[in-house]
Amino acid sequence: MRRDAGNVWLLRGLGALLLAVTFGYVPYHLYTRSGFARYLERRRDVEAIRVQNAHLRAEIERIEREAEALRSDLRAVERIARAELNWVRPGEVIFDLGGQR
Repeated sequence: MRRDAGNVWLLRGLGALLLAVTFGYVPYHLYTRSGFARYLERRRDVEAIRVQNAHLRAEIERIEREAEALRSDLRAVERIARAELNWVRPGEVIFDLGGQR
């Protein structure tokens, strides 16, 4: 009788393992190979590209405003020349305090 009880538990264990594989691994395996998983990945990619495009549009608008200011405003040209080219007006005295280099 004990041998039959051992076989029953063995069969139950194998049945549980089979059910676990059937309801666990098989759906996962089907999902990863399906077009739905790729669709979700592409949807995430598209959303990331939309966010990147929004940042690039904002950067383009900022550069366009700066370019327009440089075309029409002499003070903007002077500000850029002083900041980026270290230009000074005649007669100005520069005090270098050893800051940025």
